[in-house]
Amino acid sequence: MDGKIPEDLKERAYQGKSTKEDGLLLLGVPPFELFRFADELRSLIAGDTVTYVVNRNINFTSRCVGTCGFCAFRTNTGRVLSLEEIMGKVREAKQAKATEICIQGGLLPDVGLNFYLGIVETIKAEFPEMHIHSFSPMEVYHAARTSGVTVKEALLRLKRSGLDSMPGTAAEILSDRVREIICPAKLRTSEWIEVVSQAHATGIPTTATMMYGHIETLEERIDHMLIIREIQKKTGGITEFVPLPFMPYNNPVGEKMMKESRYATTGLEDLKNYAISRILLHGHVDNIQASWVKLGKKLAQFALHCGVNDLGGTLMEESISRSAGASNGEEISVEELEWMIHGAGRVPKERTTLYGRASELFSGNPKKPRCGVSE
Repeated sequence: MDGKIPEDLKERAYQGKSTKEDGLLLLGVPPFELFRFADELRSLIAGDTVTYVVNRNINFTSRCVGTCGFCAFRTNTGRVLSLEEIMGKVREAKQAKATEICIQGGLLPDVGLNFYLGIVETIKAEFPEMHIHSFSPMEVYHAARTSGVTVKEALLRLKRSGLDSMPGTAAEILSDRVREIICPAKLRTSEWIEVVSQAHATGIPTTATMMYGHIETLEERIDHMLIIREIQKKTGGITEFVPLPFMPYNNPVGEKMMKESRYATTGLEDLKNYAISRILLHGHVDNIQASWVKLGKKLAQFALHCGVNDLGGTLMEESISRSAGASNGEEISVEELEWMIHGAGRVPKERTTLYGRASELFSGNPKKPRCGVSE
């Protein structure tokens, strides 16, 4: 390759038809050539606008029966927040003008679906307008199995209780080879796809994530992105793609890596990953989000020139990344987020979880993804 992206590859990207071979070829493109093309595609979709959401994370427990080797958050003895404690945090979020609550927690051994329904119903009873973006595919799978119901039934009941959308976490790398090593007790690739696809069929949009930079191959990263694209082509229910660099601190997978003199991903590798995801997902998933918690604020700002058009949320209380060694803070103000966006030469815009204007949340006409509804 002469350092340029082949014109036929660009044409396939414009048409949303990039191939796996294209993805592998892009890995060898000089970084700034790659960034320029990803930024061009971003501009076609988002113009100069960079979005963010005012939200709050609530992790109701660190206690978990899981055995994921990458997790630094899990404990055997952590306490479980009461409903009143959860509501106290929701009230604080409301006072801070948050429009979204993101609730996740460890997998409790004998806790089934009613526990999750109770959280959703209690929040909606006091704050019917608050968007509840909660419970990973693994949590839904675990709750359904513990309660002896199908995933579809669990999702229908969560939807009726007021669940608005789900984080597409627990994806890690969608390769059973990788999952068998880093999270053997977690749901398999096909099961993750099924939970997410069923959520979309039920009218529950999701995000999609990818935790990269541990034991996966570069080819497996490309495969992961293309799996996300295939889900989106079938359901239209994915609101954003969020690549998450692995934090190798305070967990067994990271400790093993560092003994082998392998550390966290480099900033350049992170930026290339964002750029390639923009190119491969163009025409299917419009929003590529950078995690300022994982990347740090300055690298997240630079990612806005590498295909990224969203900086996620203000968070208020981020604890999972922090426990794995992230040192970029637990929350960020709207003012600082907008300062970062302006500093990158972009125009900030507060959004709802589903990428409508925040003001639409109160007008009853939020923008919605095109996933099917089957209640």
